[in-house]
Amino acid sequence: MNASTLECGQRVSTLDIEGMPLAPSSPGFAEAIAQAYSRRRRPRCLCCPDGIEMYVARLGGGYIVKRMPETGCRHAPDCASFEPPTELSGLRHLMGSAIKEDPNTGITTLRLGFSLSKRPGRAAPSKPNSLASTASSTVTKLSLRGLLHYLWDQAELTRWHPGFEGRRSWGTVRRQLRQAAEQVVTCGESLTTRLYVPEPFHVNQRDAIIERRRDIWTCFGGPSGGHQRLLLLIAEVKEIVPARQGHKAVIKHVPEVGLAMDDSLYRQLAQRFEQELELWSASDSIRMLMIATLTISAAGLPHIAELSLMTATAQWLPVETMAEQRLVEASVRNQRAFLKLLRYDLRSDARLASLALTDRGTPAPLIFAADCGWIVPGEAGLART
Repeated sequence: MNASTLECGQRVSTLDIEGMPLAPSSPGFAEAIAQAYSRRRRPRCLCCPDGIEMYVARLGGGYIVKRMPETGCRHAPDCASFEPPTELSGLRHLMGSAIKEDPNTGITTLRLGFSLSKRPGRAAPSKPNSLASTASSTVTKLSLRGLLHYLWDQAELTRWHPGFEGRRSWGTVRRQLRQAAEQVVTCGESLTTRLYVPEPFHVNQRDAIIERRRDIWTCFGGPSGGHQRLLLLIAEVKEIVPARQGHKAVIKHVPEVGLAMDDSLYRQLAQRFEQELELWSASDSIRMLMIATLTISAAGLPHIAELSLMTATAQWLPVETMAEQRLVEASVRNQRAFLKLLRYDLRSDARLASLALTDRGTPAPLIFAADCGWIVPGEAGLART
């Protein structure tokens, strides 16, 4: 449950905390969950008659109540803790192997299929690390795209409720991504030590923003212990254009510095992400998100080592095709509440539901995007766009 959920009208269920029913807005709620954490007691979510066990985790200087692993589908669809069964998305093949959540500590450990360091003088990988080669349960590591989807899910940016309209700015996206990363460990350290999400750019704060960014990038500017640490970036792309040498990606909120991209990477980018680039080019309302590992040169300039791209609507809801775009935008326009299901590292030919409606009771109906409209299993006919 994050701040945007509490602020925007989605139902946040009452919790049974050591025998006392309390809502997050109730006086004494923060103190009660702090006590539950210290006593290792588990609250129960009362969205269903029998209640569903939750756990309390530390987040920064406070505490957060989280659903137990793989229990999201047991919550009521309109509960803020609901999530569809993992087999409906690409998450199923990653839980317990690439993604291990420990409810005793509140920490999730990730196994990554890409490197966060490189040896000085050694060439960076020449192709984007984006997809796993198989959709079977043998997938044991997260690709860059899988990591982006995981953080998007954990930041609740796949969740939509009419109350979110006009409230999901880049500042909100950034805050929720960083909160999600605080509870993640990889390669023996917190993901927050590697993650850079640009802060919203304001002209009147330009010098201070640039100085803070330089401080972060400086930490990644040279080898340490024989290796150079790579910076992990998540940002919105403004354009990808030719540079004096190779190409560069220009990201929003960092307009004065391009991310260097060699010709080989650029060529493979155009091939591998042809669908995303085509959708971005065809629609002015589509946003392009990039996750990338960066090396920082001695001059303090960023170079892309590996990357993956994700297209999203104006509300930051991920979409893969124009049919999905029409479906998601129509659902927002019609003031529906829903969850956007993500592919993670499944192959592009694996057929997945696009949305799970959370305002239609139990079980949450699934919707599949189709070129001629969309399909709701169990209902007659095909809804046309």
